[in-house]
Parts: sequence; C-alpha cells; structure tokens
Amino acid sequence: MTAELVRGQNHPLSQARLEIRVSAGTPIVAVAALGDENGRIHGAEWVAHPGAPTQPGLEVSRQAAADHRLAVDLDAVPEAVHRVSVLLALPAGGTGPVRFGVVAAPFVAVTGLDGGEVASYTITGLEAESAVVALELYRRQGAWKVRAVGQGYAGGLADLLTDQGLPQAHQLAGSINDAVAQGLARSVQAPPPRTADGDRSRQAAAPALGPDQGGATPQSGPVPPMSPYSAGGQTPGGPGQPAPQQSSYPAATPDPNAVSQPSAPTAGGPIDYSHPRRRTAAPPPPPPTAPPAAPGQSAQPVAGDATGWSMEERLYNQVWGMFEDLARTTAAYRSAVDFAESRMDKELEQVLSDPRSRIGGQGDAAREAARARHAELVARAREALDRDLTQLEAEADVVEPALPPAYAHWDNPVWHAYRVPMEIPMALRLGDLHLPEADRIRIPMLVRLPLERGLWIDSAPAGSSDGSFTDSQAMSRLAMETAVAHAARLLAVYPAGEFTVHVIDPAGSGAQPLAPLVQTGVLAAPPALGAAGVADVLGRLTQRVDLVQMAVRGGAADSLPPGFDTSQQLLIVNDFPHGFDDRAVNQLRYLADEGPAFGVHLMMVADREESSGYGPLLDPLWRSLLRLTPVADDHLADPWVGHAWTYEPSLVPPGSQVLQQVLTQVAAARTKFR
Repeated sequence: MTAELVRGQNHPLSQARLEIRVSAGTPIVAVAALGDENGRIHGAEWVAHPGAPTQPGLEVSRQAAADHRLAVDLDAVPEAVHRVSVLLALPAGGTGPVRFGVVAAPFVAVTGLDGGEVASYTITGLEAESAVVALELYRRQGAWKVRAVGQGYAGGLADLLTDQGLPQAHQLAGSINDAVAQGLARSVQAPPPRTADGDRSRQAAAPALGPDQGGATPQSGPVPPMSPYSAGGQTPGGPGQPAPQQSSYPAATPDPNAVSQPSAPTAGGPIDYSHPRRRTAAPPPPPPTAPPAAPGQSAQPVAGDATGWSMEERLYNQVWGMFEDLARTTAAYRSAVDFAESRMDKELEQVLSDPRSRIGGQGDAAREAARARHAELVARAREALDRDLTQLEAEADVVEPALPPAYAHWDNPVWHAYRVPMEIPMALRLGDLHLPEADRIRIPMLVRLPLERGLWIDSAPAGSSDGSFTDSQAMSRLAMETAVAHAARLLAVYPAGEFTVHVIDPAGSGAQPLAPLVQTGVLAAPPALGAAGVADVLGRLTQRVDLVQMAVRGGAADSLPPGFDTSQQLLIVNDFPHGFDDRAVNQLRYLADEGPAFGVHLMMVADREESSGYGPLLDPLWRSLLRLTPVADDHLADPWVGHAWTYEPSLVPPGSQVLQQVLTQVAAARTKFR
C-alpha cells in the first residue's frame, strides 16, 4: 500500500534499489545530491545533475522535462553518505515560468523496481520559490527511510545548494543551468592547473628549516586512499573526508575505459603509488537516447531507454512503462467516450423535455445536432488514441527484437543463439496482454523471479476471445502444453542445477505433452503415476519445505543435511484431484501456501469444477494461485486503472524445434554440472 506523505512525514524503505518518479506540469530540472550525517554536501562530485548525470548509486535525467525517473541504489552509495536529497528547480534564463506558484504542484513518488509505489508526496504551498528540496532518503540506525521535505528557495538552485553547505554553489548552479540551456550532458570543467610560479610563491611563503638550523628533515607521509570518484589520485572533498578550504570544484569525470599514465614525480610532492593500468569501478552507462526527431514528427523509440543499472533492467522498466502508457491512453479514450455519450443523452433529454420540439423538424434537427457533436467528440478521442497507439506500436516493434530469452517469444531469433545462463534473470515472460481498443499491440506479461505465488493453468472448457469454443479434451491437452512451455522457459532461464522440475500425472493423460521434458531428461524423475506416486512426491517436497523452514527460522541455514538439493523446485500437477486423498490435498495446500517462500513452487493444470466435491475447502488454494489460460481470455485486471486485459499464453509455434533444442542444452549443462 502506498504511503501518501505530508510535509515532514517519513516512511521506512524495505528496498535498496529504487526509482524516484517526478511529474510536473512544466519542464523542470531534477538533481540528486549526497549528504553526510549532517546533510552537508562536500563537493560537486556529490551531486548528480544534467551535466554529470551519474554518480555512485545515482542516475538522473540529462535534460529538463515534465516527467523524470531517477535511479537510486542505496547499497552503492559511499559509506560516508547518510542522506540522498532529490532537488527540483525551474530552468533559469528560459521563456518558461520562473516560480512554482504558477505551475501545477509537483508530484514525487518512490517506487520499487517492479513499479509498485512505496511512498508519494505532492509538493504544495510553493509560491515565489524556483527550487525545492522535494524528498530526502536518509540512513538512521542502519535502516533507510524517506522523508517529505518540500523546502523551497526563491533564489533558485544557487541558494538551495548554498544552504546544503556546498562550496562554490553558485558556480555549480550556473553550470547546471548552462547544461540544461544548451541541451548537452557535459561534466563540470576542472579548475586550471597551478602554474610553476604559483608553486614557487607558495613555497617561498613557507620556508622550511634546513638541517643546519636544527629543524627535522621533512618526510613524506602516507599517500591518502584513492577516492571512489576519481580514476587516478585522491579527489579533494570526496565522501568520507573533509572538503578543502581552497577551491573544491571537482575534476571532470574521467573516462573509465581510458588507461591512465603515471604522472611524473614533482619535487617536494607526494609520490603516486597507484597502478597505472588499474581501473576503478564506474557507474553503469546511461541508457541510449533516441535520435533527434524531424520537425513535426515524433522521436524514434529506442530499446532500453528506461532507467536501470543493466540493459535487462532497462528493458524490464521499459515494458512496464509501455503497459502504463497503454493503460493510461485507453483510460483517457474511454473517459472521453463516456463523456460524449453522457453529453448526448443530456442534450436529447433536454430536447424531449420540451413538448414543442418532440414533433416536427425542430426536434429532428436537435437530435441530429446532438448525435453529430457526439460523433465529433468520439472521433477526436479516437484520433488522440490512434496517435498514442502508433507511437506505442513503433516502440513495441523496437523493443520486442531486443528482449533477452527470459522476456522473448518462443519465435524470437534470440532462442536460436541460446546458451545456459550464469545468473537468474529479473523476470520471466508468461504471455502477452492487450486491450480491445489496441488489439495490434501486445505487451509482454513479465513476472518477477523467483516466483512469489504458484500458477494455475485452467483446463476448463470455455470460449476464447475470438468466439471459438474448445472442448474439454482439447482444452486439457492445450493446458498441459502451456504448462510444459512455462516449465521449459523456467528451466532455460535458470543456471544449470538451480531449478528442478517434478511432475505428478496420476492417470498418465499428459504423456504426449510431457514428451519434450521426459525425452530430454530434464525432469528430476519420471512423472509420478497413481496414488502411490502422488503420495511419494508430495511427501518429499513437504519434508523439504519443513526442513528449510526450520533451518531458516532457526538461523541455521548452513546446517541442512549433506547433499541437500538447494535448487528451486517446481511441481507440475495434472488431472487434479484424480489420485489425491485428503492427506494429499492438505499437503498440496501446504505447498501452495508455504512453498514459494522456501523454494518450492506449484503449477496446477486443473479444472476447478472437477474438484467441486471438496466444497469451499479448496477456495484458498485457487485464490493463492495466478490463473492463466491456454487460450486467449480477458480475465486479468490491473489494480491501477481497472482494465480487463486479454491474456494470451506464450506457446511454441507449431512445428518448431526450438523447445527441443533449448531443453537439450539444459540437459547437457545439468550433466556437466553434476
């Protein structure tokens, strides 16, 4: 549940990797600043802004815009940082508004990587201010929290940064405004190097005592540690060290790919012992930017232009953005159509309420005028919808070919170059979502990994969205093929040996759809048959959940029995409740409730009506599972707008051998792993 903050209120943060979304009615500049335990900014290298958009743990937009998405990784910020402030400012020197009092109240939301809002804050009460501290993320007793600040400054960024304790705040504010005005993302220039004359004058001002004067010979002290913000020696004013009293303006951000050359030793100066070819960790590269659009045309979409620390994460966030955009534009269209219909009904009611206009040409003309206005409003709404859909369709055409295997269709060429991964992906594609107003646009349905709830492939006979009807036998076969496709995708995206699949098929009715899993040898054991097989598999998985649960809750996760399989487990159950007694049903409910938290996941292929004899006993089981269908069906609703989305499963194209090839590679990798 989202916490709607008021000024001064705080809220705990349970995640380290966050996204901060900013919405305003006019283009604004978004800046993120690091602060110590007193909230003081030590130097310009502690500020991420359009001229230097990436800092350790921070990434901001490169331009002024009405909407911003800032990436924050609290685990990546330096230890000396105790506060991350989100600063907003109106661009200076332009033709836009110069104070927040004449624009819509800015809205700031802190979200997780899945797009779910953690906290939000609407900044109200601003008048003459042109810069504001919107939010701050602060560390308190080892835990991070977010606080709504809303402190405005009439003097703009310069006054704001000065109040934050930043030396030379006016120079940095000017550099930020210049970068925004010129439309460039450039770093702040470094100060000019000191001249030899300047060094000599400084040395002359502080003469050293010679040996014949009784003074000790000066010894060079230890070289200070390397700052995480520079590629060579230490940068003054970095996190964890006091800022110098002289100029604390930072050097330009170095190229992480450039090989630094050892500097020549200077007389009287410290020796640089840093390795000449050692590279320091650099923040992730910024997302790709779209090429400039021709006048009067929309910008060409680019795959991966969302925020994130990897291309996979950027594509995941971009898909979520496409989902939100489609939901938003469809909601706007439906609202406009409803308004047009209500207006026409009201006008017709007014016409009919006047007895003089009920008959004759005057009434007919009024009715035609009302219908014409209705058609005009609907046409304008449809024109706006088509414009947005065209842009979304162009983005989908660019994003779909760039998706990794975990996000891609089975007919995507990326599967032909498949290799068993070394890491678990962020999410998995279970199918596609679309709306009736935009039937040509398919949004990938991505769920986070590891699975947080089980899956239910509904095999009940029903009519699909295209009007066709599938009988029970064909639906059962399609449901089992869908389950096999999902299981194969899960096996393919997990590293070798980290995902195990078990199958319960009491009557053996799923032998044909299960053939790819059985023939390639990726199953932990042959499918369990009969009541004895059901009891054996459920007993072993229940015991596994009990052991892991006791070990985790007792703080003894390293004391599991030798040879214990710690991989994620998936149980596919076909033809439920055939072969299940009361004990087996209770074990199945236990696995559905407790299993996901301890690495055991459930995939049911069943018709709910066939288990109606259990009455309401199984209602919690069905509610705990994510219902999917083997044919297109509009049974999924989003809690954001409330649309009924049509779901289409991700199936292997008929005649394709991609599933067999992928499972063969998975089986070979499992053999090498053992």
